[in-house]
Amino acid sequence: MTTPLISVLMPARNAAPTVEGAARSILEQSLRDLELIAVDDGSSDETGRILARLAREDARARLVQGPGQGLVRALWAGLPHCRAPYLARMDADDVSLPSRLEKSVAALEADPRLAAVGTAVEVFREDRPVSPNMQLCARWLGSLTTPELLFADRLVESPLCHPSVTMRKAALEAAGGFEEGDFPEDWQLWLKLLSRGFGLKNLPEVLLRWRDRDSRLTRTDPRYSKRSILRLKARYLGEVLPRGRPSIVWGAGELGLALSRLLRAEGFGTDRFIEVSPRKLGQRIEGAPVVAPASLGPPGELHLVAAVGAKGARQEIRERLSGLGWQEGRHFTCAA
Repeated sequence: MTTPLISVLMPARNAAPTVEGAARSILEQSLRDLELIAVDDGSSDETGRILARLAREDARARLVQGPGQGLVRALWAGLPHCRAPYLARMDADDVSLPSRLEKSVAALEADPRLAAVGTAVEVFREDRPVSPNMQLCARWLGSLTTPELLFADRLVESPLCHPSVTMRKAALEAAGGFEEGDFPEDWQLWLKLLSRGFGLKNLPEVLLRWRDRDSRLTRTDPRYSKRSILRLKARYLGEVLPRGRPSIVWGAGELGLALSRLLRAEGFGTDRFIEVSPRKLGQRIEGAPVVAPASLGPPGELHLVAAVGAKGARQEIRERLSGLGWQEGRHFTCAA
């Protein structure tokens, strides 16, 4: 049996209405040199039988039985069966456009610095219009088209749409693979890869139709709660903040205060908060003064964390700090 160029790993659980469409969108790719590793993760509906039929019809599809213990363990179950040097993810309710894998592999082969690429996505749902927030998220993902842009926004939201991703299997193994814990497993993997010096980016072309629904894990699983996400951000901010020194936190709202407390638990105090709200200026919050942006001068020894989630705030903060000579990554990091 020859080794394919790319393995596509697709867990599925009780996905009978959508799994055949998802699988066929992979088997009908313009890049034909692939294998589809479909993991039936303890389904109680027709999912397993549908996947078994597809495996009989197309030798490139193989069915693996998962333990029925969640996404990460389903990925663990399927990964040993993936033989190719490239590994693509797919979800059982999404649709890959025909050239997704061909263009993703070409991008990886053109740039050896890249560990993985995602793609721009089209969000869709069948019961009602897609929310403005999801549309905004899709536009943001499609804007992270260089490793530099993606690295700068790595702590804002998860910078790759997991089912759109194609990665080097060797890079996944070097980073320790998928991990299970009280955090979003995909976002944590991207941060691990970035912390090890790998590059990531999104292709600007829409190559995946990404289904939104009320029951998606990001809405129902505690690993995707605000608290879990903030803990993940604080953990990886700890890799860039100067050890033994406090940080400056731009934002004394709910997000900034919560992140400040988590950073303190990581060993990084808050020297001061930067705020634009007149009613907060002059206060002391947990011992740190709240001051206006005008108090900032050229960069010094303290790193600034921008933790303001209001629309347009991130760009305004970047422009103001850049105008003062602050360099993103070296002097400040955006975390909202």
